[in-house]
Amino acid sequence: MTVLGLAVSTAVGAQTDCGLQYDGNGDGAVDALDLLGLLSEYSDTCEPAFACGDSVLFDGYSYETVPIGDQCWFKENLRTEHYANGDAIPGDLSIADWAATESGAQAILLEDLDYLAIYGRLYNGYAVADSRSLCPVGWHVPSDSEWMTLEMFLGMSEEEANAQGQRGTDQGDQMKSSPADNPSWNGTNSSGFSGLDGGLRNPSGEWEPYSNGAWWSAFSFVTINAWFRSLYTLSGAIGRYNDDPGAGLSIRCVRDE
Repeated sequence: MTVLGLAVSTAVGAQTDCGLQYDGNGDGAVDALDLLGLLSEYSDTCEPAFACGDSVLFDGYSYETVPIGDQCWFKENLRTEHYANGDAIPGDLSIADWAATESGAQAILLEDLDYLAIYGRLYNGYAVADSRSLCPVGWHVPSDSEWMTLEMFLGMSEEEANAQGQRGTDQGDQMKSSPADNPSWNGTNSSGFSGLDGGLRNPSGEWEPYSNGAWWSAFSFVTINAWFRSLYTLSGAIGRYNDDPGAGLSIRCVRDE
Protein backbone atom coordinates (compact mmCIF):
# COMPACT_ATOMS: atom_id res chain seq x y z
CA MET A 1 0.00 0.00 0.00
CA THR A 2 2.84 2.36 0.74
CA VAL A 3 4.43 1.74 -2.69
CA LEU A 4 1.13 2.37 -4.48
CA GLY A 5 0.64 5.57 -2.56
CA LEU A 6 4.10 6.76 -3.59
CA ALA A 7 3.39 5.99 -7.22
CA VAL A 8 0.14 7.95 -7.16
CA SER A 9 1.83 10.83 -5.43
CA THR A 10 4.56 10.93 -8.08
CA ALA A 11 2.03 10.87 -10.96
CA VAL A 12 0.08 13.76 -9.49
CA GLY A 13 3.28 15.72 -8.95
CA ALA A 14 4.09 15.41 -12.65
CA GLN A 15 1.02 17.54 -13.47
CA THR A 16 2.20 20.55 -11.49
CA ASP A 17 3.82 23.59 -13.08
CA CYS A 18 7.55 22.97 -12.79
CA GLY A 19 8.64 25.77 -15.11
CA LEU A 20 9.45 23.76 -18.24
CA GLN A 21 10.12 26.40 -20.88
CA TYR A 22 9.04 24.32 -23.88
CA ASP A 23 6.06 22.50 -22.36
CA GLY A 24 3.61 23.97 -24.85
CA ASN A 25 0.52 22.04 -23.73
CA GLY A 26 1.25 22.37 -20.03
CA ASP A 27 1.16 18.63 -19.23
CA GLY A 28 4.39 18.70 -17.20
CA ALA A 29 6.50 17.00 -19.87
CA VAL A 30 8.38 18.11 -22.97
CA ASP A 31 7.55 15.45 -25.54
CA ALA A 32 6.39 14.79 -29.11
CA LEU A 33 3.08 16.57 -28.55
CA ASP A 34 4.92 19.78 -27.76
CA LEU A 35 7.10 19.36 -30.86
CA LEU A 36 4.02 18.81 -33.05
CA GLY A 37 2.43 21.92 -31.58
CA LEU A 38 5.55 23.95 -32.34
CA LEU A 39 5.73 22.66 -35.92
CA SER A 40 2.04 23.46 -36.53
CA GLU A 41 2.70 27.13 -35.74
CA TYR A 42 6.14 27.38 -37.34
CA SER A 43 6.52 30.64 -39.34
CA ASP A 44 3.15 31.95 -38.13
CA THR A 45 3.13 35.53 -36.87
CA CYS A 46 0.82 37.28 -34.45
CA GLU A 47 -0.22 40.87 -35.15
CA PRO A 48 -0.05 43.07 -32.04
CA ALA A 49 -3.36 44.40 -30.76
CA PHE A 50 -4.30 47.77 -32.29
CA ALA A 51 -4.47 50.77 -29.98
CA CYS A 52 -5.91 54.05 -31.23
CA GLY A 53 -2.95 56.31 -31.94
CA ASP A 54 -1.14 53.51 -33.78
CA SER A 55 -0.70 53.91 -37.53
CA VAL A 56 -2.71 51.91 -40.07
CA LEU A 57 -1.14 50.57 -43.28
CA PHE A 58 -3.60 50.43 -46.20
CA ASP A 59 -2.90 50.12 -49.92
CA GLY A 60 0.72 51.18 -49.51
CA TYR A 61 0.02 54.25 -47.38
CA SER A 62 0.44 54.64 -43.64
CA TYR A 63 -2.22 56.65 -41.79
CA GLU A 64 -1.92 58.17 -38.34
CA THR A 65 -4.94 57.74 -36.06
CA VAL A 66 -6.31 59.74 -33.16
CA PRO A 67 -8.82 59.01 -30.36
CA ILE A 68 -11.60 61.62 -30.09
CA GLY A 69 -14.02 60.76 -27.32
CA ASP A 70 -14.94 57.09 -27.68
CA GLN A 71 -14.20 57.12 -31.41
CA CYS A 72 -10.97 56.42 -33.28
CA TRP A 73 -10.40 58.47 -36.44
CA PHE A 74 -7.86 58.64 -39.23
CA LYS A 75 -5.81 61.76 -38.58
CA GLU A 76 -5.39 62.41 -42.31
CA ASN A 77 -7.42 62.12 -45.49
CA LEU A 78 -7.69 58.87 -47.42
CA ARG A 79 -5.27 58.48 -50.36
CA THR A 80 -6.05 55.02 -51.72
CA GLU A 81 -6.59 54.35 -55.43
CA HIS A 82 -8.36 51.06 -54.67
CA TYR A 83 -11.44 49.77 -52.94
CA ALA A 84 -10.81 47.54 -49.92
CA ASN A 85 -11.08 44.41 -52.12
CA GLY A 86 -8.25 45.65 -54.37
CA ASP A 87 -10.36 46.84 -57.32
CA ALA A 88 -9.12 50.08 -58.85
CA ILE A 89 -11.07 53.32 -58.44
CA PRO A 90 -10.93 55.19 -61.78
CA GLY A 91 -8.92 58.40 -61.71
CA ASP A 92 -7.44 61.07 -63.99
CA LEU A 93 -10.89 61.86 -65.39
CA SER A 94 -11.27 64.92 -67.60
CA ILE A 95 -13.74 67.63 -66.64
CA ALA A 96 -16.31 66.20 -69.06
CA ASP A 97 -15.76 62.59 -67.96
CA TRP A 98 -16.04 63.51 -64.29
CA ALA A 99 -19.31 65.31 -64.92
CA ALA A 100 -20.72 62.38 -66.93
CA THR A 101 -19.72 59.41 -64.77
CA GLU A 102 -22.19 57.62 -62.53
CA SER A 103 -19.54 55.25 -61.19
CA GLY A 104 -16.97 55.62 -58.45
CA ALA A 105 -14.09 57.98 -59.23
CA GLN A 106 -11.21 59.68 -57.44
CA ALA A 107 -8.96 62.64 -58.16
CA ILE A 108 -6.03 64.62 -56.77
CA LEU A 109 -6.69 68.31 -56.18
CA LEU A 110 -5.87 70.28 -59.36
CA GLU A 111 -4.29 67.04 -60.65
CA ASP A 112 -1.12 68.13 -58.84
CA LEU A 113 0.78 65.19 -57.31
CA ASP A 114 2.40 67.54 -54.78
CA TYR A 115 -1.00 67.80 -53.10
CA LEU A 116 -1.46 64.05 -52.69
CA ALA A 117 0.58 63.73 -49.48
CA ILE A 118 -1.03 66.87 -48.02
CA TYR A 119 -4.71 66.55 -48.90
CA GLY A 120 -5.15 62.94 -50.00
CA ARG A 121 -7.62 62.19 -52.80
CA LEU A 122 -11.12 63.41 -53.54
CA TYR A 123 -13.83 60.77 -54.07
CA ASN A 124 -17.25 61.14 -55.64
CA GLY A 125 -20.39 59.92 -53.91
CA TYR A 126 -20.64 56.88 -56.17
CA ALA A 127 -17.38 55.61 -54.68
CA VAL A 128 -18.69 56.24 -51.15
CA ALA A 129 -21.84 54.22 -51.86
CA ASP A 130 -19.96 51.33 -53.46
CA SER A 131 -20.23 48.11 -51.44
CA ARG A 132 -16.53 47.36 -52.03
CA SER A 133 -15.71 49.99 -49.36
CA LEU A 134 -13.18 52.81 -49.41
CA CYS A 135 -11.76 52.16 -45.94
CA PRO A 136 -9.66 49.19 -44.77
CA VAL A 137 -11.15 46.23 -42.93
CA GLY A 138 -12.16 47.30 -39.43
CA TRP A 139 -12.80 50.89 -40.56
CA HIS A 140 -15.56 52.69 -42.45
CA VAL A 141 -16.66 56.06 -43.81
CA PRO A 142 -18.38 57.80 -40.86
CA SER A 143 -22.15 58.08 -40.90
CA ASP A 144 -23.96 61.38 -40.39
CA SER A 145 -24.71 60.36 -36.79
CA GLU A 146 -21.04 59.48 -36.15
CA TRP A 147 -20.05 62.98 -37.30
CA MET A 148 -22.63 64.31 -34.84
CA THR A 149 -21.11 62.22 -32.05
CA LEU A 150 -17.75 63.86 -32.77
CA GLU A 151 -19.28 67.34 -32.90
CA MET A 152 -21.19 66.93 -29.64
CA PHE A 153 -18.07 65.58 -27.91
CA LEU A 154 -16.38 68.85 -28.91
CA GLY A 155 -19.19 70.84 -27.28
CA MET A 156 -21.93 71.25 -29.89
CA SER A 157 -25.47 70.83 -28.57
CA GLU A 158 -27.67 68.06 -29.94
CA GLU A 159 -30.02 70.66 -31.41
CA GLU A 160 -27.13 72.34 -33.22
CA ALA A 161 -25.75 69.02 -34.42
CA ASN A 162 -29.09 68.11 -36.03
CA ALA A 163 -29.36 71.46 -37.83
CA GLN A 164 -28.28 72.13 -41.41
CA GLY A 165 -25.80 74.79 -42.52
CA GLN A 166 -22.99 76.22 -40.39
CA ARG A 167 -23.43 75.09 -36.79
CA GLY A 168 -21.64 75.41 -33.49
CA THR A 169 -19.13 77.93 -32.19
CA ASP A 170 -15.49 76.83 -32.16
CA GLN A 171 -15.91 73.12 -32.92
CA GLY A 172 -14.56 73.66 -36.43
CA ASP A 173 -11.50 75.43 -35.03
CA GLN A 174 -10.93 72.45 -32.74
CA MET A 175 -10.89 70.19 -35.82
CA LYS A 176 -8.67 72.35 -38.06
CA SER A 177 -4.88 72.05 -38.09
CA SER A 178 -3.16 74.86 -36.24
CA PRO A 179 -0.50 77.28 -37.56
CA ALA A 180 2.06 75.22 -35.62
CA ASP A 181 1.11 71.99 -37.41
CA ASN A 182 2.68 70.73 -40.61
CA PRO A 183 0.63 70.90 -42.81
CA SER A 184 -0.97 73.92 -41.16
CA TRP A 185 -4.25 75.82 -41.19
CA ASN A 186 -5.77 78.43 -38.86
CA GLY A 187 -7.45 76.27 -36.22
CA THR A 188 -6.40 75.15 -32.76
CA ASN A 189 -6.46 71.39 -33.54
CA SER A 190 -7.25 70.71 -29.90
CA SER A 191 -9.16 67.58 -31.03
CA GLY A 192 -6.23 66.17 -33.03
CA PHE A 193 -8.45 65.76 -36.12
CA SER A 194 -5.97 67.85 -38.17
CA GLY A 195 -8.44 69.01 -40.83
CA LEU A 196 -7.08 70.90 -43.84
CA ASP A 197 -8.45 73.17 -46.56
CA GLY A 198 -8.25 70.52 -49.27
CA GLY A 199 -11.07 71.95 -51.39
CA LEU A 200 -13.30 69.82 -53.62
CA ARG A 201 -14.23 68.94 -57.18
CA ASN A 202 -17.76 69.98 -58.03
CA PRO A 203 -20.24 67.78 -59.94
CA SER A 204 -19.40 69.62 -63.16
CA GLY A 205 -15.79 68.50 -62.84
CA GLU A 206 -14.41 71.94 -61.99
CA TRP A 207 -11.98 72.45 -59.11
CA GLU A 208 -12.80 74.49 -56.02
CA PRO A 209 -9.44 74.63 -54.21
CA TYR A 210 -8.50 75.96 -50.78
CA SER A 211 -10.52 78.12 -48.36
CA ASN A 212 -12.41 75.11 -47.01
CA GLY A 213 -12.32 71.34 -46.56
CA ALA A 214 -15.21 68.95 -47.20
CA TRP A 215 -15.73 65.33 -46.08
CA TRP A 216 -18.40 62.83 -47.09
CA SER A 217 -20.69 60.98 -44.70
CA ALA A 218 -21.47 57.35 -45.46
CA PHE A 219 -24.52 56.30 -47.46
CA SER A 220 -25.40 52.90 -48.90
CA PHE A 221 -27.14 54.06 -52.08
CA VAL A 222 -26.77 57.11 -54.31
CA THR A 223 -29.07 59.98 -53.34
CA ILE A 224 -29.15 63.73 -53.79
CA ASN A 225 -29.37 63.96 -50.00
CA ALA A 226 -25.80 62.82 -49.36
CA TRP A 227 -24.61 64.56 -46.20
CA PHE A 228 -21.13 66.02 -45.90
CA ARG A 229 -19.17 68.22 -43.46
CA SER A 230 -17.24 71.41 -44.19
CA LEU A 231 -14.58 73.37 -42.30
CA TYR A 232 -13.82 76.98 -43.21
CA THR A 233 -10.93 79.43 -43.18
CA LEU A 234 -13.18 82.32 -42.13
CA SER A 235 -15.33 80.50 -39.56
CA GLY A 236 -14.92 78.29 -36.52
CA ALA A 237 -18.24 76.53 -37.21
CA ILE A 238 -18.84 73.18 -38.93
CA GLY A 239 -21.02 72.99 -42.04
CA ARG A 240 -23.57 70.21 -42.51
CA TYR A 241 -25.02 70.09 -46.00
CA ASN A 242 -26.04 67.58 -48.62
CA ASP A 243 -24.66 67.49 -52.14
CA ASP A 244 -24.91 65.83 -55.51
CA PRO A 245 -23.05 62.47 -55.51
CA GLY A 246 -21.04 63.72 -58.48
CA ALA A 247 -19.04 66.00 -56.18
CA GLY A 248 -15.51 64.98 -55.21
CA LEU A 249 -14.84 65.36 -51.48
CA SER A 250 -12.30 64.10 -48.96
CA ILE A 251 -12.75 60.94 -46.89
CA ARG A 252 -11.87 60.19 -43.29
CA CYS A 253 -12.18 56.67 -41.89
CA VAL A 254 -13.47 55.86 -38.41
CA ARG A 255 -12.87 52.58 -36.61
CA ASP A 256 -15.67 50.02 -36.34
CA GLU A 257 -17.17 49.80 -32.87
